[in-house]
Amino acid sequence: MTSGSRNMLIGSMAVAGLVALMTVLDMAMGMPFGGQMVLDIMFLLSAGLIGYMCFDTYKEMS
Repeated sequence: MTSGSRNMLIGSMAVAGLVALMTVLDMAMGMPFGGQMVLDIMFLLSAGLIGYMCFDTYKEMS
C-alpha cells in the first residue's frame, strides 16, 4: 500500500471517529449539532459505516 493511500484511510478513520464522538456528546448535552435525535442517529450510523469501510480496506490492503 502506498503512503498516500494509507494516510487517506487513517485520516478518514480519524474524522469518522471525531464525528461519532461529537454525535455522542450531542446526544448527551445537546451540543454541537443542536440535539436533533434523527440527525444524531444518522451521523452515528454514517460514522460507523465509514469507519468500518476504512478498517476493512486497510486490513485488505496490508
